Amino acid sequence: MNNRIEALRSSFKDEFDGYLVRSPVNMFYFAGVSGGAMLTVTNDGMATLYVYGVNYEQIKADAKNCTVKRAKHWKDFTAKLQKQFKEQKLKNLAFDTMNFEENRKLQKVFNASLSLEPKSEYVWNLRRIKDDDELKKMRVAAELTVKGMEVAQEKMIAGLREFEVAAEIEYGMRVHGSQGVAFETIVASGPHSAYPHGGCGDRRMKTGDVVVVDIGATYQHYRSDMTRTFVIGNPSEKQERIYDIVKEAQQDAFMDMKNGANAKDIDARARETIKKAGYGESFVHGLGHGIGLEVHEQPLLNSRSKDTLKTRNVVTDEPGIYIVGFGGFRAEDTVLISQSKTERLTDGHYNLKL
Repeated sequence: MNNRIEALRSSFKDEFDGYLVRSPVNMFYFAGVSGGAMLTVTNDGMATLYVYGVNYEQIKADAKNCTVKRAKHWKDFTAKLQKQFKEQKLKNLAFDTMNFEENRKLQKVFNASLSLEPKSEYVWNLRRIKDDDELKKMRVAAELTVKGMEVAQEKMIAGLREFEVAAEIEYGMRVHGSQGVAFETIVASGPHSAYPHGGCGDRRMKTGDVVVVDIGATYQHYRSDMTRTFVIGNPSEKQERIYDIVKEAQQDAFMDMKNGANAKDIDARARETIKKAGYGESFVHGLGHGIGLEVHEQPLLNSRSKDTLKTRNVVTDEPGIYIVGFGGFRAEDTVLISQSKTERLTDGHYNLKL
């Protein structure tokens, strides 16, 4: 984490006096804790984490590579910021994220003596490249997610409600070591499957239903993402054909996922496969996204993306076809971009028929 702080300093040192980290996720990335009010990193490499009293003792014990200072309340916090900025002569600062009200309050406190500029890209340029420790944790998260999909395949029975299957999946991941779900579990059956974010309700699954299962485990704050599509009973010819198209599009995209590849070109490759099969209008979302401490990160893989894939990016590959009144089909894996061979971290379990 000290290397991360130094890398951040190197990013802004020629342009700004310091950097303010407000996002809890980014605080964890740099300091190993996420309950602080703000982390400041200055041109001399000094990192100070301001913490309100309720979290102070725990954060003081767990924080890495920073000085932890207690703040009793907002005015005390801003007074301490003023003292630090005056002592270090900080006037021109960048920040990762801040809502309008927070920005207004700080500007009011400093009375125009402080320049604040949003520069989230400094952090994203670091976070999108995963280090060895991050990849180790993400591999475990992926393994736990695969365990959950095994449970999904076992519990996909006509008569059960969507939320009952979701509960079994989440328990299956938890009992093997998941520290929570990466996002709200999706078990979308029948007509619900035609909605990309079909959720998980109280519908009872029926024979012949298409069921889209989209799940993710979390391990030591790192996440994974995996989707499989099932049919309860024997799939129809049309169900099998659409499923095969989605699998082909996913594989086509996977083959293009390499260091140096343009993200929008990979999206276009999968989209063209689906379009040639006659379902272009039914692929209604981007191909994928980065994943790590959050389930949606950079780089983005869609038709408007300006991102280029790099070694140690971890992204999703998730084409889909959605037909209202018939059903939806999606196949998704968490994918590691490497210098030698791109790797699916959530491989396996592709059987449409249960």
